[in-house]
Amino acid sequence: MKALEGKLALVTGVSRTGGIGAAICREFARNGADILFTYWTNYDDTMPWGVGQDEPSTIKQEMESFGVKCEMVELDLTETKSIDVLYDFSKDRFGSSPDILVNNACFSVNDNIDTITAEKLDQHYVINVRAVTLLTQKFVQSFSKNEGRIINITTGWSRGQMPEELSYVLTKSSVETLTYTLSSSLAAKGITINAINPGPTNSGWMNDEVKKELLPRFPTGRLGEPSDAAKLALFLASEQSAWITGQVLHSEGGFKNGDD
Repeated sequence: MKALEGKLALVTGVSRTGGIGAAICREFARNGADILFTYWTNYDDTMPWGVGQDEPSTIKQEMESFGVKCEMVELDLTETKSIDVLYDFSKDRFGSSPDILVNNACFSVNDNIDTITAEKLDQHYVINVRAVTLLTQKFVQSFSKNEGRIINITTGWSRGQMPEELSYVLTKSSVETLTYTLSSSLAAKGITINAINPGPTNSGWMNDEVKKELLPRFPTGRLGEPSDAAKLALFLASEQSAWITGQVLHSEGGFKNGDD
């Protein structure tokens, strides 16, 4: 029996074939989980990497090639009503709520103490804090099974200073607070909650200059890849991690943060 056979995984922020979200879906589907993923191309279209028009459909087809059911929905997580829409969609297409929630969607635009604005800070908060919290709440309220898994994707703010990503680290640090704070109360409900810091990951945003700068800081001699975070997510979603909750796991390959 595959590790996640019979499970339904909800993964947010899956729009690019080379992204961490797609890699997590791929690892879950390969191990038997049905997949429901969200995407929002309006965000990716504003980013330097962009997104291909057919990428979400390509991801869906790939997941189905593993012999599992996969559905996708384009969803604006800045709208609080979208969470109820998502869960209604899940019940309609799968007949149940998810067993696994991966909060992967995020908002990230570089700023620092000189350039930060109220508008940009609010944009980060709405996705990185509010949406993650409300998606977690909905998962818990809808959960009626024996074992549930919540996996949050965070960042390396606690491993080294990131002053040029101020709004991002301020809001992503809340994800780790949420993970720790809820761990005991959710354990009583049969749900574990953990977070993954994937470190700098070659998921499409790195240009050649960035790769050249980062590579010497990886003692293994290679950059982090989406599949690295996905393998850890698989472990946290599986029965093997049943005794682990409230933790932030750093999947960075020994990355030197610059202060070392």
